[in-house]
Amino acid sequence: MLLCVATARADGTPIPHGTLELVAENQWIAAGHTIHLGLRFLLEKGWHVYWVNPGDSGEPPRVKWQLPAGVTVGEVEWPTPRRLGTSTIVDFGYEDDVMLVVPMHVHAPLATHGPAQLGAEVRVLVCREMCIPGKAQLSLTLPVKSQPPVPDARAADWFAAARKALPQPAPANWRVSGSDAVDAIVLTVKIGRQVTQATFFPLAESQVQDAAPQQFAEVPGGFQLTLRKSDQLLKPIPRLKGVLVLQGDSGYIMDVPIRKAVAARGVAGNGTNQADSSKEGTQK
Repeated sequence: MLLCVATARADGTPIPHGTLELVAENQWIAAGHTIHLGLRFLLEKGWHVYWVNPGDSGEPPRVKWQLPAGVTVGEVEWPTPRRLGTSTIVDFGYEDDVMLVVPMHVHAPLATHGPAQLGAEVRVLVCREMCIPGKAQLSLTLPVKSQPPVPDARAADWFAAARKALPQPAPANWRVSGSDAVDAIVLTVKIGRQVTQATFFPLAESQVQDAAPQQFAEVPGGFQLTLRKSDQLLKPIPRLKGVLVLQGDSGYIMDVPIRKAVAARGVAGNGTNQADSSKEGTQK
């Protein structure tokens, strides 16, 4: 087993406490087709790299692509992250091995002769109790053919695992709403079954206190999750985007409208205020 690990790591370019490799899903590229490349990180035990929102510290991998004319890069597909760190500082990222999938759009003007050289300069921060910046220059040469590309058997398992780790769209029957509760944002998620644990990863920085406990409460048909607002959040947000992870389940993509909780005037004679209820939003 140790020999297999050493061989796998030797295939990549060294980065601090790990290796990084640029791999292709297909054996060649062809004009008019989308191909997928992977940035495959293999990290030493205990070290991690960061999600698109790194949390309280760090930064995600940054990539500068060098591509031939006729090839354009799409958005990075980020796997569901994990909470890492301590009780006071929480990061969002990945340990052990992870692959970021990147779609490449091959347009019709691409030349159909000679191989295509695909390059990437990657800047990465690798952390445990301390952080070490690293940089890797990666390259990949693929033939250019006129027929549709076929999968590369060597990379098939890597891409299958990477896609399995991606957050999925929320099921159509879920009902998700969000409310602004002064110092917190409350997500109410109705999924038609009992859930005992949930974790939310905000897509944008400085909206939620990353290290604060996320208060979980069961409600009929689902649960509520109370997220303490970040001290750096200076104005209300109209929508909360991120990834919701249920216990023993995959991550789900969230894009929830946030309604402002409006207090009604006190009822004469009792001096109390009642929350003005509004119709529950629906997850799109």
